[in-house]
Amino acid sequence: MWPDLSYIIHSLTGFGPDNAFAVVKTFGLFLGLSFVVSAYLTYLELGRKEGDGILSAREERISSFRPLSLNDLLLQSLFYFVIAFKLGYAFAHGAEFTRDPASVVFSLKGNMLAGLIAAALAALYYYPRYAKDRGKAAVYSTILVRPKDRIFDITALAALYGIIGAKLFSVLENLNAFLRDPIGEFFSGSGLTIYGGLLLAFIMVTRYARSKGIPAIHMMDAAAPALMAGYCVGRMGCHFSGDGDWGIVNELAKPTWFFLPDSWWSFSYPHNVLNEGTLIENCTWNYCHQLVPPVFPTPLYEIALAALITGLLWTLRTIVSRAGVLFFIYCLLNGTERFFIEFLRVNPRYSIMGTELSQAQIIALLLITAGIAGMYIYYRKNIPVRKARS
Repeated sequence: MWPDLSYIIHSLTGFGPDNAFAVVKTFGLFLGLSFVVSAYLTYLELGRKEGDGILSAREERISSFRPLSLNDLLLQSLFYFVIAFKLGYAFAHGAEFTRDPASVVFSLKGNMLAGLIAAALAALYYYPRYAKDRGKAAVYSTILVRPKDRIFDITALAALYGIIGAKLFSVLENLNAFLRDPIGEFFSGSGLTIYGGLLLAFIMVTRYARSKGIPAIHMMDAAAPALMAGYCVGRMGCHFSGDGDWGIVNELAKPTWFFLPDSWWSFSYPHNVLNEGTLIENCTWNYCHQLVPPVFPTPLYEIALAALITGLLWTLRTIVSRAGVLFFIYCLLNGTERFFIEFLRVNPRYSIMGTELSQAQIIALLLITAGIAGMYIYYRKNIPVRKARS
């Protein structure tokens, strides 16, 4: 396993791990890559839909000059306060930050003195411009913005609300821990639930798209393959870091029909980022544990299934002729995959009508239901996915 970048470099070059590169965590690296992949595929799809005549550019009035206001001055000071507040703590506690950057970044930890100094310097720097701009009027111009030009805003919204939603759902899934320490648990760097992130990001991105003249149903179709591709890359981060998203114990003998490598049947996740399991003999690194007995490597199964579903959706996007159907195919396939994988995973269970289901399985069932209903409804609506040629 590669808990951080230093272990990846060790595998490639042989240099010892647990060095300065350890600040880049493998899960965070793949999480970032998942947003990049999703953004790129969505960018391609928005461009294709514009070419098909379904989406169009929109005129927008933007400011080519805007005087610096008092609010701008205060926001700039606040921004530099937060940056220095965190960096000051990171420099003073280098070992802690290198070991777990998220526990510092997504927490209330910081260096107040560094933050106040940075805020004061920012205020001193921007005040002359504020004084110079006082009384001046903003200057506006009109530009043409294409749907795919908005991909940066869409990605930023998805990232921000994805993390917030993932954290909120994690709190709900671990309510007892949250009730014991609400502030510490919410602002801790650990604990993200992917369906929570997807749900809140979906709501906010859809609202944004509507506000910019992009019909929600076409935005949903454009994002469907990208969502699955991002899920696939994100699960790579789970597996390669060994972040605990593995399955239940598997001491069964590998069956003859299972043609994949032994590590796909059961895996011990050596050097996992959680340091769970038993100590690895003669290991002196920071991450020296492995699972004994081994478990089902469920992230590997999800990587493979998500890749297949992504390929299928990418193929269907030019075949399906009715808007909305592709997105709800995504819902059906995503929900089905997750529902059955959860039987092999270690997650809290809830009793639903005499059946023990995890939070993810409950959401997966809702996705399956929404997928079937949505496909039927939007097939009947018969909204075209491309403009008829005249």
